[in-house]
Amino acid sequence: MRIVLADDERMVRTALRVILDAEEGLEVVGEAVTGAEAVSVVRGLEPDVVLMDVRMPEIDGIRATEQILATMERPPRILVVTTFDNDSYVYDALRAGAAGFLLKRADPEELIGAVRLVARGDCLLFPAAVRRLATSHRAGAPAAAPWVARLTEREAEVLALMATGLSNQEIGERLGVGAQTVKTHVAGVLAKTGSRDRTQAVIAAYEGGFLMKKH
Repeated sequence: MRIVLADDERMVRTALRVILDAEEGLEVVGEAVTGAEAVSVVRGLEPDVVLMDVRMPEIDGIRATEQILATMERPPRILVVTTFDNDSYVYDALRAGAAGFLLKRADPEELIGAVRLVARGDCLLFPAAVRRLATSHRAGAPAAAPWVARLTEREAEVLALMATGLSNQEIGERLGVGAQTVKTHVAGVLAKTGSRDRTQAVIAAYEGGFLMKKH
């Protein structure tokens, strides 16, 4: 699994590289110290995962994430690495298409687990933090988005469980259905919410008033 590190702090990059390179099957293949450099390095190396700081010179991690996802045919999974989980930059990065976020104070096991999780297509969500960020970003009670009424009953159940951070397998066990069935419902949710992945669908659920009614 090929990884690029994008952070303007050398000590952070060094620490991340030491941890990741020591793990079998993981390899740091490049580094960037600015957002603009991150875009260039990622385009050139085509890694599987990018660990992206949100606050960097030139362009921030949010704009870098947007540019990478918009211009690459097979973009990598982007994991935002941040100091504070209440940073408004985190929410903007998730909206831009990041697969999740990780705190810089996470221990090595959490870091490695997060990289492997997003690499296989899952999203790394911290439900309480995402809910808090979504609530702080909305002005008053959000009106229900048109797509909410188009969800089937099962899709609505799946979306609510996605927001709790459950995987497809865990959702299937909760609902008593197979993983392939859950995958089909997730695809329906993504299509109706106009989302790239599960993270964006959960963000849309908060902004569209779906989850605010359920919490």
